[in-house]
Amino acid sequence: MKIKRAFAVLAASALLTGCGSSSSAAVQSSRENSAAPAETTTTSQAETTTAQTAEQTTAPVSDVPVPDGYKLLWHDEFDGDKLDTSIWSYDPHEPGWTNEELQEYTESTDNVFTRDGKLILKAIKSDRGGKDYYTSGKIKSQNKKDFTYGKVTARAKVPAGQGLWPAIWMMPKDEGYYGQWPKCGEIDIMEVLGSRLDTAYGTVHYGEPHAEQQNTYVLEGGSFADDFHEYSVEWEPGEMRWYIDGNLYHTVNDWFTAVAGEDEKPYPAPFNQPFFVQMNLAVGGTWPGNPDATTDFDKAEFEIDYVRVYQKPSYDTNVTKPESNWREALEDGNFIYNGDFSEKEDLTDDVNWKFLLFEGGVGAAEIRDNMIVISSENEGTVDYSVQLVQPELPMIKGKKYRVTFDAYADEQRDIVVCVSAPTAGWIRYLQDTTLTVGTEKQTFTYDFEMKDKSDPNGRLEFNLGHRGSTATVYISNVRVEELK
Repeated sequence: MKIKRAFAVLAASALLTGCGSSSSAAVQSSRENSAAPAETTTTSQAETTTAQTAEQTTAPVSDVPVPDGYKLLWHDEFDGDKLDTSIWSYDPHEPGWTNEELQEYTESTDNVFTRDGKLILKAIKSDRGGKDYYTSGKIKSQNKKDFTYGKVTARAKVPAGQGLWPAIWMMPKDEGYYGQWPKCGEIDIMEVLGSRLDTAYGTVHYGEPHAEQQNTYVLEGGSFADDFHEYSVEWEPGEMRWYIDGNLYHTVNDWFTAVAGEDEKPYPAPFNQPFFVQMNLAVGGTWPGNPDATTDFDKAEFEIDYVRVYQKPSYDTNVTKPESNWREALEDGNFIYNGDFSEKEDLTDDVNWKFLLFEGGVGAAEIRDNMIVISSENEGTVDYSVQLVQPELPMIKGKKYRVTFDAYADEQRDIVVCVSAPTAGWIRYLQDTTLTVGTEKQTFTYDFEMKDKSDPNGRLEFNLGHRGSTATVYISNVRVEELK
């Protein structure tokens, strides 16, 4: 639930973003201090915490289904007349606690209550000192229902409205064991923006430097505010899998964690320790933006029908981190595939080039005459509203690289180019660079040195949104090569 922005699916399961703002996930602005990392080895801690969670198993009841191979560890159907505080704790926080969000999380039954067998987290807008003031609800199972490995399933319905940001996510019981976020790890089971209701996000955060892998599930029709949907994550020692309504859409197995300047902790750290479940409805912040006049707070309710946590009888903790796949350059040294646009492509899949639209961007792209032609009807509200990308570029620490391409436009206009890190906290290897494209074809060249941790998943981005123009852009002869 850290700072993010709107993106789309990246091959290898990371979310795509644009060049035009700060990184999509950043350390939250204010967190409680935690103890220093313990000396216990990661293997023994995983074994101990798994044994501990077995003791808190809730006996299955006849109307709670149990997936094959699992046992029911604990659950809440929210059938009581108030929040069950043997499972959940309120988690009050002041406005701005994280992500520049506007809400105060309270313990008020106006913000957290049950109704008709469902938990309601309600955001409320009021006036305080002549200014808008927002309160909302956040609950967590920390120190009450912690567990290591399992399947978490929640059925929920999200609210519609600009600036509303519901989430179901997990954090470690002892954030200090591997260090403060993001070193401790974070598992986001679901997030939906109230302004983009056809898209749900599943994310994992980890590492130092901060890394994340995120994917999206997009409804073919309707929205996540129209009805209840079931969100699940299966967390195992060497893999995590995300589902919506039983459909697998995201798999991750190659995380890490470390302290700056030190070796990485043994895999599968940091996800080999007890975690807890939490749920909240945020208002505003750096990712969704703030509410506006269209946001209806009378209907700003995040409804959760149930939360069910299952666990297998045992888990094999003897796992190894999979080897990274590093793209090889073509014979001419180019790391960009189909950089001459000699082949037609499906620009919606995750192979080579991908064209993306976000945040009000309207446009189209097609490959013809050995170039890609990008037309826009609406420039959108952010640089990446209209975006062309190619991921999986190998970026090696200490190496120098050159980006070159030809471009022109129907009218003089600006675009933004960069090489980003979608699975490494959205840092920039080639910084966001604004360039002016004229009506005559021109060659653009940018050199940069890779100074960060080696990354097999760098991404070249062309961002055409929010530049004060919808003029069509023509791009050709794209290259990313290593300088010897």
